[in-house]
Amino acid sequence: MKVEVFIPCFVDQLFPNTAANMIAILEQLGCEVTYNPQQTCCGQPAFNSGFWDEAKVVAEKFLNDYSTDTYIVSPSGSCTGMVKSFYSDLFTNSASHNRCRNIQSNIFEFSDFLINIMKVDLKDLHLDMKATYHDSCGALRECGIKKEPRELLAMISGVQLTEMNDVETCCGFGGTFSVKYESISTAMAQQKVENALATGADYLISTDASCLLHVQAYIEKHQLPIKTIHIVDVLAMAMNVIPQA
Repeated sequence: MKVEVFIPCFVDQLFPNTAANMIAILEQLGCEVTYNPQQTCCGQPAFNSGFWDEAKVVAEKFLNDYSTDTYIVSPSGSCTGMVKSFYSDLFTNSASHNRCRNIQSNIFEFSDFLINIMKVDLKDLHLDMKATYHDSCGALRECGIKKEPRELLAMISGVQLTEMNDVETCCGFGGTFSVKYESISTAMAQQKVENALATGADYLISTDASCLLHVQAYIEKHQLPIKTIHIVDVLAMAMNVIPQA
């Protein structure tokens, strides 16, 4: 299976190992992976801030950076959701309409791709980890992803997953929301972390590094006994793509 990968800008700059792990996993599962080094941002920050004209310029480049007949896989429900849900607002009834529709049909968040497209049934994986899971707004509300990451984690023996209270509540990041409304954003992160701690988990897992970045900052500031980890990195550890921590 041929796939292209979309590495969001914040993953590229702040979590490059997650991007490398995703590619390694896809290759280990038999995919022929292509990475276009000219790719940049999906345009979400500008779009969410109301700068739709500027967002469209960035989004137009995104459409041209990918082919229309190949699966595109990304380690981000938020950025995948931007393309799948909101590119329609930018390109419907435009010259890029058809290209946009094709790419919207082909782009998938990592866990969604493994479960619903590749239909993986991973065997003999083990990782000792007490964890809880955070549903990111982008993955849950824009991509409809709920069961997929949990199904992946269930394939790894030794992973004890305990659901937290208010699991579908936003962590408070929301991109520019966390900048514009710092106090509200911080309170939401506090609630998310307290709910995670109440499960007894050592790790908080999500599909979105942006959520984890926000929550991890709160954890570190208050020196709390829990860590965040991307689902890609959990699977990479279980598959021995990277050494176990």
